[in-house]
Amino acid sequence: MGDKALEATTLNNIGKVYDDLGDKQNALKYFNQSLPLSKQVGDKALEAIILNNIGGVYSNLGDKQSALKYFNSSLPLSKQVGDKAGEAATLNNIGLVYSDLGDKQSAFKYYNSSLALSKQVGDKAREAATLNNIGLVYSDLGDKQNALKYYNSSLALSKQVGDKAGEANTLSNIGSVYFKLGDKHSALKYYNSSLALRKEVGDKAGEAATVNNIGLVYDDLGDKHSALKYFNSSLALSKQVGDKAGEATTLGNIALLERDRGNLQAARTNVEAAIKIIEELRTKIDRQELRTSYFATVTGYYKFYIDLLMEQHKKDPSQGYDALALHISERSRARSLIELLTSANAKILKGANSELIQQERNLLQQIDARETLRQNLENSPKKNDLITKASIQRHTTEIENLFSQYREVQAKIRTTSPEYAKLTNPNPEKDILKLPQIQQQLDKDTLLLQYSLGKERSYLWAVTPTSMQVYTLPAQKEIEKVAQGFHTDLPQATATDLAIKSAKQLSQLLIAPVADKLHRKRLVIVADGALQTIPFGALADITSNTALNSVEKTPPALPRTLPLARGGLGRGVYQPLMINHEIVNLPSASTIAIQRQKLANRQSAPKAIAILADPVYSATDTRVTGKPENTQLGSELEIERSALNRSAKSLKRNGWNRLGNTEIEAKGILKLIPPATSLQALNFDANYDWATSSTLNQFRLLHFATHGFVNQEQPELSGIVLSLVDKKGKPIRGHLRLGDLFNQDYPAELIVLSACETGLGKNVNGEGLVGLTRGLMYAGAARVMLSLWQIDDEGTSVLMQEFYKEMLQQKKTPPSALRAAQRKLWENPKWRSPYYWAGFTVQGEWR
Repeated sequence: MGDKALEATTLNNIGKVYDDLGDKQNALKYFNQSLPLSKQVGDKALEAIILNNIGGVYSNLGDKQSALKYFNSSLPLSKQVGDKAGEAATLNNIGLVYSDLGDKQSAFKYYNSSLALSKQVGDKAREAATLNNIGLVYSDLGDKQNALKYYNSSLALSKQVGDKAGEANTLSNIGSVYFKLGDKHSALKYYNSSLALRKEVGDKAGEAATVNNIGLVYDDLGDKHSALKYFNSSLALSKQVGDKAGEATTLGNIALLERDRGNLQAARTNVEAAIKIIEELRTKIDRQELRTSYFATVTGYYKFYIDLLMEQHKKDPSQGYDALALHISERSRARSLIELLTSANAKILKGANSELIQQERNLLQQIDARETLRQNLENSPKKNDLITKASIQRHTTEIENLFSQYREVQAKIRTTSPEYAKLTNPNPEKDILKLPQIQQQLDKDTLLLQYSLGKERSYLWAVTPTSMQVYTLPAQKEIEKVAQGFHTDLPQATATDLAIKSAKQLSQLLIAPVADKLHRKRLVIVADGALQTIPFGALADITSNTALNSVEKTPPALPRTLPLARGGLGRGVYQPLMINHEIVNLPSASTIAIQRQKLANRQSAPKAIAILADPVYSATDTRVTGKPENTQLGSELEIERSALNRSAKSLKRNGWNRLGNTEIEAKGILKLIPPATSLQALNFDANYDWATSSTLNQFRLLHFATHGFVNQEQPELSGIVLSLVDKKGKPIRGHLRLGDLFNQDYPAELIVLSACETGLGKNVNGEGLVGLTRGLMYAGAARVMLSLWQIDDEGTSVLMQEFYKEMLQQKKTPPSALRAAQRKLWENPKWRSPYYWAGFTVQGEWR
């Protein structure tokens, strides 16, 4: 009859049947036949449905990036034709993708939008599905009561509309909550009810999930034989329908079971198969932040594998299982950063589409403008007014939408760059070092200490160029409790006895096992979890009597009975670890190899140092108004400044406080350098235009002295504050954010952010701290020096001037210079507290 519209509809329906039966490849075949016909006849509503269905297939196959692409193509078409039910379905599906990738907040956002539309159009089946998915997020977040509340609401609606597939899904999820609550009997009851419905409707993917869950119950009850039977059935079903994520989950469960039965090799075979699938799924995700959030959900597999290998090592120490465990530790950390550094080496931006790069910059500018407005509203006297609150929420929503566009553009820049195509490699491990390669990066005076924190036990590898030993440490919870207390207590002007006590406790946990290996060596720390936020140099030195084998010729350690100043540094003996040891931090051992590849053939920049300091934050600043301010010693202004720190805590209702000591700091450093080889950008010149100018790539050292701020939820918004007004007091763009750093070319030997909390960020499982560090490394820094807490303005100024004297006059490396400067402050009763000197750490190249 030539009815192409009906032909398209029928092809789509056939595809949907295959999809429901778990035959994803046939489903795709029919959907892809239907799609061009729907476009040909101009049926946008049908086109939206087909795109949504294709996205659903890719999502179930584990290709979340492709799923998002199709869902995002479907959504505007549904909106265009006014199909609110279709829009609700696609919003729900997008929420599912974000939830599966570990981004629970985005999932909530999409689910709630879907739920409102489903209720509006009376689509109870879709409403039930979305309620179920919201319950699933609550369950993943550990809120079991809210999970049950949403599941029960979903179940009632599914029964009301006769949606047996939806009912089965929710019954299985309720069973999982009861299982987590320890009620095995109720869990089995719900799982078996779900299983019968799954079989009735032919939902093989769902059947695989429920059968896996029943296996978990039997495993927990000690019936390993029955558990393995269910796991194997689940595995076969997952393979049949192509559910790679489900397959990995079940393989992991079999690995756990086999280890419990003492079959270590069988356990290893299964967990390796699971990790192989995880790596494959991970490489299909182009958007960096989604790749990172997905990896955070699967780091448990790597931790289990490490633990398993160490168990094999105890049984047979001669087989190198401990070295393999170190390699797996490397595979489990900072993977996105390693890929970023690799792509930076390839300079993928140089071959990227110029229009896309311009789009990215425009979006960053819009994000900065909205975030500045939101920040001003949040710090205004009227922040609790209903109108102001609504305005803050509007800006928040706009920022989230802009970020979504920004990340899509970033992914396009990467994937469309000719240079990026050259990076594509079927072996995701090519940049991950093994023990011999790690040892090649070290020298005889350097000891690598790599930590891996685990649920039941943790591990520490101590590596030199010629040896490697591994030590078993307490569980993550025990170590992090002490570490978090240390990080909380230490940044005080007068460090308390409690802080010193926790410094000693932490040293006993982290350093004592390798005390005989230290010998005044340089310590390269690869930390994990909460250990990433602590300054190892401030830990108590419990090895001061070890034989001298120093990296440099240093004077003898200070006497252990040194008098402690400022009345609060502790009654007991405390000598910080940095007295005898130079400390360097790395996100992973593999990152240093990539950096060295990049630096090997790089020409050193011709000029010495560029300093941006003491920006102008407000139109009321004396540098704008011309009105003199009282600067006599002891004035209220000086007293106020002496208590300032360089963080967002200093953002008051009238804007950021001026940091008077940053100018002193800058001028003190510049005295050490011939004027012809330095750049001084103070006051109004310390602005965004200078910070992003190509002029800065002529300098070996870049120094920023100003306020800093960290955004734990959206690390891209973290940054430093430059001049916010021009000479006439008019507002200008002044925040140099993480997103901006990715667009800079800073081929510097060292970049120093002399501002608060610049070394912190969002702590992501398996990735570490996502913050300014990676932006600076991507931009080209061989080393970065950043802070771990809210640093004192005056104390930091003193520390920085000492640091540059050591580096420029005494010709010391940055890590060695920082140690020497910290020692000088430690020797001065005024600056004795670790609050003043311990906050800064060096990451990157130590040579």
